[in-house]
Amino acid sequence: MANNTFDAIVIGSGISGGWAAKELTEKGLKTLMLERGRNIEHVKDYTNANKAPWEFEHRGGRTQKMIEAYPVLKRDYPLNETNLDYWVNEQESPYVEDKPFDWFRGYHVGGRSLMWGRQSYRLHDIDFEANLKDKIAVDWPIRYADLAPWYSYVEKFAGISGNKDGVPILPDGEFMPPMEMNIVEKDIAKRIKEHYKNDRHMIIGRTANITLPMEGRTNCQYRNKCWLGCPFGGYFSTQSSTLPAAMKTGNLTLRPWSIVTKILYDKDTKKAKGVEILDAETNKTYEYYAKIIFLNASALNSAWVLMNSATDIWPEGLGSSSGELGHNIMDHHLRVGAGGTVEGYEDKYYFGRRANGVYIPRYRNLNGEKRDYIRGFGYQGGAGRDGWGREIAELNIGGAFKDALSEPGQWSMGMGGFGETLPYHDNYMYLDKNKKDKWGLPVLAIDAVVRENELKMRKDMENDAKEMLEAAGVKNVHTYNQEAVLGMGIHEMGTARMGRDPKTSVLNGFNQVWDAPNVFVTDGAAMTSSACQNPSLTYMALTASAVDHAVSESKKGNL
Repeated sequence: MANNTFDAIVIGSGISGGWAAKELTEKGLKTLMLERGRNIEHVKDYTNANKAPWEFEHRGGRTQKMIEAYPVLKRDYPLNETNLDYWVNEQESPYVEDKPFDWFRGYHVGGRSLMWGRQSYRLHDIDFEANLKDKIAVDWPIRYADLAPWYSYVEKFAGISGNKDGVPILPDGEFMPPMEMNIVEKDIAKRIKEHYKNDRHMIIGRTANITLPMEGRTNCQYRNKCWLGCPFGGYFSTQSSTLPAAMKTGNLTLRPWSIVTKILYDKDTKKAKGVEILDAETNKTYEYYAKIIFLNASALNSAWVLMNSATDIWPEGLGSSSGELGHNIMDHHLRVGAGGTVEGYEDKYYFGRRANGVYIPRYRNLNGEKRDYIRGFGYQGGAGRDGWGREIAELNIGGAFKDALSEPGQWSMGMGGFGETLPYHDNYMYLDKNKKDKWGLPVLAIDAVVRENELKMRKDMENDAKEMLEAAGVKNVHTYNQEAVLGMGIHEMGTARMGRDPKTSVLNGFNQVWDAPNVFVTDGAAMTSSACQNPSLTYMALTASAVDHAVSESKKGNL
C-alpha cells in the first residue's frame, strides 16, 4: 500500500474523530488520522497536570498580555495560564463575527476532548421527534431506538459514571458507580422532589469520569484538574481511550500539523477520492487517498472543509446542493440561573474535589403543558463551602484572620440553565475570502444570534431556578440573566444537518453526505436539533453507528 493511500481517512482527532479512528482500525481498515495542530502525548505532555496553584507564576490567573492576545477566550473562564497552550492562537487563526459568537477552539491531537466538561446524557425520543411535532426545520432521520444500542456501546467503552435514576425524560444508560452528592445537595434534591410531587428531579451528573479502573486507566482521583490533561486517564479523552485502542491495532497512522484544505471529489464516480492537506509547519501541500472519509473537525470547521471543497459541480461546496450547508447553527444558551446560601450545615463537609456537579433534567413543555415558547432546558450546578479565596488579602491582616480562613466558609448552592436553541436557517456561517489566516486560507464568518423563542425561555430559566431554590430552603437567593450569546456553551451544532431528503439536508440517516456517499460527518455538524442535553455522547454514538454502516457498505462494494 502506497504511503499516501489508505482504506479510510479521519479528519480531526477530538471526541468523534477519536471514535471514528478506533472503530475503523478495529474493523481492520488502514486508517490515516489528520489533525491540524500539534501532537499532545498522553501523560508526557500534560506539563501542568501535577502542579499546585502556587507553582503557577500568576496562581493560575490571567495577565494583561494574555487578555490582549486572546480577545475571544477572555470572555469566559477558559482564559488562564494553567492550560493556555490547549487553546487556539487567535492571532494565527482568526474568524469574523458578523454577530457576537464565542468560538472556543482547541487545535491539537485530542481537540476539546482534553478540555470538555464531560457531562454525558442520552437524547430522548421526544428530542428526535421534536422538529416533526413542531413543524420546524426538518425531521431527524433516526429515532432513539436506532441509537440506543450505540449509546450503550460507547458508554461501556468511554466509562460513564452515573445513577439509574428512572427519570422518564432522561434515558438511563450503562453506568459505572455514581459519584456522590454532598449532604446539602442530597437534602435539596429531596425537597425539590417532594415539593414538585416527583415532577422535577435533581440527580448527580452523569460524567465521563470513571469510578472503577479500566484497561490502561485509573479511576478518577477527585482532583478536579481535568482540563490540564489527566495522567491517570480518569476521564474519557482521545488520548486516554480511543487513540490507544486504535494504535493497538497497528492500523492507525496519525499525522499532526495537517490542515485539511479540501476533500477531493471525483465527478466520474460521484464520490470523494481523498483529501488535500497543507502541512502547517512547512506550508507544503500533499494529497491522501481513501475509499472512506470521516469528517470530524468540529461543527464549524467541518462545514468549513466542505465549503472549501467547492468544485464546478458544487460551487458552494461539497454537500451544498440542498442550500443548508453552513446553516442552522445551534448551541445551548447559558448565563442564566440562580444561587443562594444554605444554613444549618456548618458541621458538615465533603470529600475531595469532585469533578462533577448535579443535574436537573428538562421538565418544561412535557405532558401537554403549554408555555409561550417551545422546547425546554435543564440545569447544572452544585453546593459547596467557600474556601480561603473568599477574601481579598490586601483588605485583611492578622493571625486570627488567617486562622479563620483555614476553616470552611458559608455553604452555598447554585444552578445554571442550559437551554435548547432552535435550528434557524438564518443562523449561518460562510467563508470570508477577504480575510485570511496565517496559512493564507479564507477564514470562517459567523452570523448567528439567540432569538425570540430562546429569550422567552430564559425568563423561565431564571424564575424557575429561584423558585426551586427557595422551595428547598435556600436563603438570600439571587438570580442572573446575562446577555445570551451563542458559542459560550461550546456545543456548536447543525451546520451539516441530517435529514430524510437531499433537498433539505446535507446528510442522510447514516451521516453520509448526500452528494458524496463515502464521506461521513459525525460531529456536531450532523445534529438536526440541539435538545438541551450535553451532546458529546450523541456524537460518539452517531460515529460508532456510522462506521459500522460504512464498513458494511464498503464490503458490499457500495462505497
